[in-house]
This record gives sequence, C-alpha cells and structure tokens, in this order.
Amino acid sequence: MKVNTLRGARAALAFLTRIPAGPLEAEDFARAPGWFALIGLLIGTLCAGVWVLAAWAWTPVLAALAAVTLGLFLTGGLHEDGLADTFDGLGSGRPTERALEIMRDSRIGSFGAIALGIALAARVAGLAALGGLAPVALIAGQGLSRAGMAVMLRKGPYLRPSGAGTGMTGPMGAERWALIAAMALAGALTLWAAGWALIGGLIGLVVAQWAVRGWAMRRLHGITGDILGASQIAGDLGFLLGVLACL
Repeated sequence: MKVNTLRGARAALAFLTRIPAGPLEAEDFARAPGWFALIGLLIGTLCAGVWVLAAWAWTPVLAALAAVTLGLFLTGGLHEDGLADTFDGLGSGRPTERALEIMRDSRIGSFGAIALGIALAARVAGLAALGGLAPVALIAGQGLSRAGMAVMLRKGPYLRPSGAGTGMTGPMGAERWALIAAMALAGALTLWAAGWALIGGLIGLVVAQWAVRGWAMRRLHGITGDILGASQIAGDLGFLLGVLACL
C-alpha cells in the first residue's frame, strides 16, 4: 500500500510538472489527485525562492515576473494552455460538441489569448503589490488551487473518454490525508503571515474556481482537462487578489 501511495505522488508530479518522476503505470494516476496540493506547494516553494532572490536584486515587479516565469517552465504552461482553450471553447457560443472541438484545437484564438494575457498580467501585478507577502501567497495559492482541482475532478462528471483527467475520478483512498495536510499547511502559513486576510484569499479562490466549473457545467454539462487547468489559474489568481483586498 505504501509503495502504491508513493507511486500516486510520483504520478501527480508527472501530471502537473515537467519534473522527471520515473516509470509509472496507468493505474498510478488514479491515486494522483490526493497529491495535487502537495505538488502545488512544491511548485510554489520553488517560485517563492526565485521571488526572494530576484527581489533582493531587482524591483517587486521583476521579482514577480521571474517567479511566474519559473512556474511556467516547471509546468510547461499546462494550466495556462487549459485557460486559453477554455475561453476559446466556452466563449465561442457554439453548441457543446463544437465547443469541445475548439478546445481540442492546439491553436489559440483571440478570446483565449486575451484571457491568458490578462491572467498573467494580473498575477504579476498582484504578486508585486503583495510585496514581502508574495512568497507566502505563491506557496499557498499554488497548493490550494490544485487542491480545488482535485475536488473538482472527483466531483466530475468528466466528459472525455480519454484525456488529462481520465482515470482520476474515483473516490480517494489514503492519499486524501495528503490533500488535507497540504491544505492545512497552506492555510496555516497564510494565517501566520497575513492574518485573517486568509479568509479573503479562500473566498476569492472558491468563487473563482466554482465560477469556472459553473460556466463549464452550463455550457458543456461536465468538465475536461482544460477546465481543470482554467480552474487552477482562476483559483490561484482569486486567492492572490482576495488576500490583497483584505490587507
């Protein structure tokens, strides 16, 4: 059981990042969602380290840009691609099947490009405005937004017979404790650094992610891997802006 659980952690690392995770089997990914938040904390910690080093040498805006850029390299722009595809597909106004086809298209349309540009710009601006709290917000936001992905994935329904989330929609086993622990750690870190601004961050995260899910349910009657990616970007940004609004 312990070996299987650790394989789930490696599967989450392989799914969410470009970091090598070793050989895996398809069934290992069924245990991956419980580890999403922990992998998010890892990504956030690496980005926070870059922010600290960059802020020592440059301005907060350049430090924020460096941290966001590292995140893009670590994930390969996985979630940003999902955000762009989501806005292209759902924003097209086309029927469900046509919207899904648009989301499968590797090309980015104007709506997706605009959404992606706004999201990246808002993230850099938000981190710069947070100043010394930016490293904490990076760590917590990356972890909690991926916890939201795991919850959304389990709630489903997942639409595609094959895709990023296929095989990850069953009930969680022992790995759910890793998800709970990572969420608690992210919350405690934010509470220690920013006080009750944590509440604003959590409200921003939940509202943003469930807005994405609600849009998908209304237009598609389910979710896809692109929707999950969009929810991560929206949730992380909602958390940053929620914390900032309550300081």
